[in-house]
Amino acid sequence: MPDNDDLDLGGEDSAGTQGTPKKTSGLAALLPNLLKIIAIGLGALIFIVTVVIITVNILGGGGKSQTVVTDPASPYIGKRPEYAKFTAIGVVRTRTKDMTPTSVVIDMVIGYDLNNNAAATELTSRLYELRDFVRSFFSSKYAVELQTENEPQLKQEIIEYLNTRVLDTAKARMILFNQLDVMEM
Repeated sequence: MPDNDDLDLGGEDSAGTQGTPKKTSGLAALLPNLLKIIAIGLGALIFIVTVVIITVNILGGGGKSQTVVTDPASPYIGKRPEYAKFTAIGVVRTRTKDMTPTSVVIDMVIGYDLNNNAAATELTSRLYELRDFVRSFFSSKYAVELQTENEPQLKQEIIEYLNTRVLDTAKARMILFNQLDVMEM
């Protein structure tokens, strides 16, 4: 018996008889190759879709926008925060520290965090201190410092002074002037 019997290279069956070779049709021979190509294409499609979804989520979803919009009329600027207003200080009259004193009439409003009851209580309990602060703050200024173009700096200075020296737990977030009249005498 030759060596090719073990491997069945001659097409013989295991009993040693010669059988007729199987005839494969064109579709049966093409089907395994077609299935391989379809499986590879489907795998590649799933891989590409997964990579695209992950990339879009990483690049588009996370992080802050680096664009800064400075136009106040732009519709892309976020909503300004709302503050509760403390208006009980009332109208305070004082004089500036100029050589010829100038009269100053102030009606100031303090804005604090909305729904902060502790701040409202503290502002109310320190009402007389706040009135004294307003009087002494404006009496320590010159009339030139109280001009309209200096109002943003004045407001910022008042906020810093209130938060560091006058108030304990409450924080002033905004200062508004209902009235700020500077009149020469």
